Amino acid sequence: ITHDHMAAMKDQAIVCNIGHFDNEIDVASLEQYQWEEIKPQVDHIIFPDGKRIILLAKGRLVNLGCATGHPSYVMSSSFANQMIAQIELYQRTADYPVGVYTLPKHLDEKVARLQLRKLNVSLTTLTQEQADYIGVPVDGPYKADHYRY
Repeated sequence: ITHDHMAAMKDQAIVCNIGHFDNEIDVASLEQYQWEEIKPQVDHIIFPDGKRIILLAKGRLVNLGCATGHPSYVMSSSFANQMIAQIELYQRTADYPVGVYTLPKHLDEKVARLQLRKLNVSLTTLTQEQADYIGVPVDGPYKADHYRY
């Protein structure tokens, strides 16, 4: 979004970036104008004629600047699940006719174990008695396939 685009916007137009990079809005061209902080990450940019636009997150990615976004740990878990799923589909093609599938729990739990290891956390192993009591294998999966975390 260029300076000319923003200059042509209606008064109180809200401008934000949900793209990929911080340079998708020409924020530098707005530095010449008066800025009024409405609250953190929300600014009025006041043009010489009195018109204002509302700029969110100073033109940076709004999902990260104005909301919690997804922390890198969550993104890492999501990408690991996607990669594990691709490996599963590649190695066991015959088991998966064309269709849409939910990631099997044993793979979801594999990713959880890998992520926990990076946090220096380890899970205790169930005893056979504990596993029998809750009706799961000692090595998991610990939840039924239909269970959503």
